[in-house]
Amino acid sequence: MDQHQQAQMHRRCFLERSGYGIGGMALAQLLASEAGAAGTSRPPDQLAPRAPHFAPRAKNVIFLFMAGAPSQLDLFDVKPKLVELHNKPVPKSFLSGLDDALIKGSARAWASPRTFRQYGQAGMYFSDYVPNMASCADHWCMVRSMVAEVSNHHPAQQMMNTGVPRFGLPSMGSWATYGLGSESRDLPGFVVLLSRNGSGDLGGTALWNNAFLPAAHRGVTFRSSGDPILHLGNPAGVSRSQQTERLAAISRMNQLRFQQNQDPEILSRIAAYEMAFRMQASAPQLLDFADESSATLEEYGIEDEKSKWFGTNCLLARRMVERGVRFVQLYHYTWDDHSNLNKRLKSNCEMTERGVAALVKDLDRRGLLDETLVVWGGEFGRTPMYEVRRGSSPGSEGRDHHPFGFTMLMAGGGVKPGYVHGATDELGYHAVDKPVTVHDLQATILHLLGLDHERLTYRFQGRDFRLTDVAGEVVTDILA
Repeated sequence: MDQHQQAQMHRRCFLERSGYGIGGMALAQLLASEAGAAGTSRPPDQLAPRAPHFAPRAKNVIFLFMAGAPSQLDLFDVKPKLVELHNKPVPKSFLSGLDDALIKGSARAWASPRTFRQYGQAGMYFSDYVPNMASCADHWCMVRSMVAEVSNHHPAQQMMNTGVPRFGLPSMGSWATYGLGSESRDLPGFVVLLSRNGSGDLGGTALWNNAFLPAAHRGVTFRSSGDPILHLGNPAGVSRSQQTERLAAISRMNQLRFQQNQDPEILSRIAAYEMAFRMQASAPQLLDFADESSATLEEYGIEDEKSKWFGTNCLLARRMVERGVRFVQLYHYTWDDHSNLNKRLKSNCEMTERGVAALVKDLDRRGLLDETLVVWGGEFGRTPMYEVRRGSSPGSEGRDHHPFGFTMLMAGGGVKPGYVHGATDELGYHAVDKPVTVHDLQATILHLLGLDHERLTYRFQGRDFRLTDVAGEVVTDILA
């Protein structure tokens, strides 16, 4: 038998042996098309409310993300040992395991110049830079033993928001709406608010991306003034009735296309068009504070030049959860204080802490705090030492990135109020009591929403993905 005959036989064998498989795939496609045609004319709503895995403590989450990493040592974590060691070399026992010769050779302790007081029944410590947040001490659950895996901003921000220190995975808000849908029909289930549009180190839209989840679960960025979303309004000369007819025609074409190929992204496209149409009325109402009292606006600092941007976003967050938005993420990203920390930290606190306290108190007064989980914190903390690369001239001192022990705050939504969890060592370097990893925090947030972090998965490229990757334990000690 010559080579040509062998090749012919190989081709015949291939077609004979694979015919059943090819036919099976074709039949599956036909059955899928028929099933789509035989079903309802309207595809399923990707953001329709879904049942949780178990009874939830919280319905909504407001995550106040302080990108750049606030200094826990100058806000919450009092360390008398730093006063004793101020401007002296850091004992080697605190630096074990570090390979950075710069830190090990010249690290000098820096005691916080802030003054601290105890607040609330638990005697929780707060510095003089956050008096408004301190007034909420009996609402806060303070986690002093957070531990991060990476110490560079963008990978650490990715880790806190998406569960991995790289691009391409869904954000926490996306996972929440994927698991639970949204109770709001006129606003997105996951909304993002940015308080600063200038300086600062923020990882960008990957922090609120849906990645491989359907596009309906992507975070939608709102603006706090002007049009809530650019290009949301009708073009000049287009009436509401014309827009309705146009949307109906587009929806019919998309539904026909979906029945042909069952592509789930077409459902996201249909939902996006319909949501945008409904938001033309709902979003301007959201930004209209005419129904808010002057006392409420004053409490949030809306009229104050320093606090108005973040305060406005905090008030918008409250109005969003009132309207059923599942996950609201606020980003303030000017906390990276390698130098001039004392001055810059004061400025950041003046911009943000008034709105934070107003949000917690306002939610509580309205009976919403029990069902709304508020989370405050950054991607890691700051060192107990001077930032050695920037010098230690009086008034210009700063702190470097620090993943080994930092503080985050939580309130409402099923966490213990007035409770301090864990601790760092006497220098504030390592979390030594009840450490909490980023995956632990994420597992706990999902648990409070009624979701089992190990069951909330999505199959992509041959494996099941989840927010907590292959780690994470619910921190039961902080649950109310």
